[in-house]
Amino acid sequence: MAEPKSAIKPRVICCVGDIHGYITKLQNLWSNLEKTIGPSDFETAHIIFLGDYCDRGPDTKKVIDFLISLPSRYPNQSHVFLCGNHDLAFAAFLGLLPTPSDGSDFSETWKEYEMNEKREGWYKGEGYENMHLQGRRWAGRMTGFNHAKNTEYKGSIYDAGPTFESYGVPHGSADLVKAVSEDHKKFLADLVWVHEEDNVCIDTKEGLENCKLIAVHAGLEKGKGVEEQLSYLKAKDTRIPKVEALSGRKNVWNIPEELTKTPTIVISGHHGKVHIEEYRLIIDLGGGLVNNPVAAVVLPSKKLVLDTDQLPK
Repeated sequence: MAEPKSAIKPRVICCVGDIHGYITKLQNLWSNLEKTIGPSDFETAHIIFLGDYCDRGPDTKKVIDFLISLPSRYPNQSHVFLCGNHDLAFAAFLGLLPTPSDGSDFSETWKEYEMNEKREGWYKGEGYENMHLQGRRWAGRMTGFNHAKNTEYKGSIYDAGPTFESYGVPHGSADLVKAVSEDHKKFLADLVWVHEEDNVCIDTKEGLENCKLIAVHAGLEKGKGVEEQLSYLKAKDTRIPKVEALSGRKNVWNIPEELTKTPTIVISGHHGKVHIEEYRLIIDLGGGLVNNPVAAVVLPSKKLVLDTDQLPK
């Protein structure tokens, strides 16, 4: 087992779960992280946001404003902003995704799922002709009851209505492209699909362990080679109509077996629950639901912090 150098204090890393447009929850969580970690360590912490900043909650615009402000407000922190499946779809609608590397049109991404177009009410307004599948689904029209979430759909299958409204336009309006500011577009365009780093310490049963960390919104698929997955995620391969590492469920829950040979932490949000094993961390207590908290985990301790924690000032 690789031991970290005892003379060097382990870096404090905070991994923040899905925010889904709830600015007050984000502000409360941020305050609680500072209280939990302590002001000096918080000032220099490494913060990894696990994606899904938009949809469901009412304040997507304010959430992105908050995130954009962090590097100037906390210049000694470092920040990583992962792309979630909701953020990818938002970016797709705005035309911010990189073009497919093979020169194909985004309309090629529709073909595999065309049987769902009517049921999911795909967007067919201005600019749809060459829009990535997920942009069309995001701005589409979906009504009725979402049994998985136990709520009514908010505009589309992605519950994107509140995001449109936070920018002052009705759901499904092409005017959103003009309403979203350039700094917000840059933020969405720059989101990374995966983040890797070495020398991350975590507490284990045997003590402090030095690991590799892979952060990805949903997880890595168990049936595909890890290097193949990391390659297309780093390249933001938009030929793929549905990126399983950003939107999968059971197929991305566990750590791929080849990563179990050396200590590797895989951390994600997305799943609407918190699951903390030795090396697999899933941090999404909120799931975008109004009455659920937004969560973060602090490494190396693996301490869970919630926006609802009542901490002393």
